[in-house]
Amino acid sequence: MSSDKTPVKLPVETRPSSVVKDAAFLASCAPSTRLVHGGTLRSGFDETAEALFLNSGYVYASAEEAEESFDGTRERYVYSRFRNPTVQMFEDRLALLEGAEACRSTATGMAAIFASLACLVKAGDRVVGSRALFGSCTYILTDILPHWGVTTEFVDPDDLAGWERALSQPTKAVLLETPSNPGLQLIDLPAVSALAHKAGAQVIVDNVFATPILQSPLQLGADIVVYSATKHIDGQGRCLGGAILGSKDYIENTLGVFLRHTGPSLSPFNAWVLLKGLETLDLRVEKASRTAFALAQALEAEAGVARVAYPLLDSHPQKALAQAQMKAGGTMLAVEVKGGKAGAFSLLNRLKLAHISNNLGDSKTLACHPYTTTHQRLTPEDKVAQGITEGLLRVSVGLEDANDLIADFRQALQG
Repeated sequence: MSSDKTPVKLPVETRPSSVVKDAAFLASCAPSTRLVHGGTLRSGFDETAEALFLNSGYVYASAEEAEESFDGTRERYVYSRFRNPTVQMFEDRLALLEGAEACRSTATGMAAIFASLACLVKAGDRVVGSRALFGSCTYILTDILPHWGVTTEFVDPDDLAGWERALSQPTKAVLLETPSNPGLQLIDLPAVSALAHKAGAQVIVDNVFATPILQSPLQLGADIVVYSATKHIDGQGRCLGGAILGSKDYIENTLGVFLRHTGPSLSPFNAWVLLKGLETLDLRVEKASRTAFALAQALEAEAGVARVAYPLLDSHPQKALAQAQMKAGGTMLAVEVKGGKAGAFSLLNRLKLAHISNNLGDSKTLACHPYTTTHQRLTPEDKVAQGITEGLLRVSVGLEDANDLIADFRQALQG
């Protein structure tokens, strides 16, 4: 059958090119603007939404072009384990938000933590870590790195004198999280970073609880920032991902080589989901933070609650530090329920809105019992040192109405 319609001629050149006309102007814009426009690449098809490039490989116009692409003469995509347009958009947008020179992504948050350290250390090196770390992070420092001949010393997060002692000798890296998971303990980033740099160490901060919206570790003296993008950056429980941010030299010449040859790559599809998650990150974090503060204040007044840990509560011993380092208190709180494990389990089982889950940073409120889940492999002594008791619950506040959440926790406590 013949047709008088003229065939649409598709553009031949579809390699992405930057659509940001003035990068300096965009860098001066507010975070909400950067989260929508930052890092955008547009192909020859001129799509509005960011394109999803699911391909693993790329083709070359000639053997000479392939050679130039591999010897570094020509800069272009060669294999999606190394770089991918969709993944690059996610990395560039997050770097712009964080104020970092460069970013690389990984398949998971733990892959990011491990890679950020593993690319730095060798046999004979020394690492100093916060005692208040996520369980898998502690495992890396206590079980994996010692097999490589790397020694680790732990310091209580709020013990500045302890940090000074630990960093009085040469150190390769410092690993910490602030606020900590799950106890919401804070670390004085400028002070610890200054001590670390005198010891020759690079400071790696797991900033997942604060998010890049509420805390900027690089501006407070840290060298490297790590995220589980699975958490607030996705924010809706859809996919896994991780990210590492720092100087261009570290990202390209130290971390980049490690990632290229070990391959913990972020899938393009997950990168696309996370890229879209960034667009609403500030809205979600600000809303959930307000609700978390209201819930923390309400629970502190409940008879069945022994203690609530939230950075902006007057009862938090590091409230002043939180106000100095963070723009808000965050979406996370820890609740010490009276009655130990039985009391904690009773509350969890009676909740009607909040779900029992070991994830966090979701649009839905999630609660878990760290003693028996996320931190269960720690020794009883280590749990005590981190304030993880049998009555402690970790609560990740979502986007529900604050009054509804307060009512839900109250009925669970009183039922």
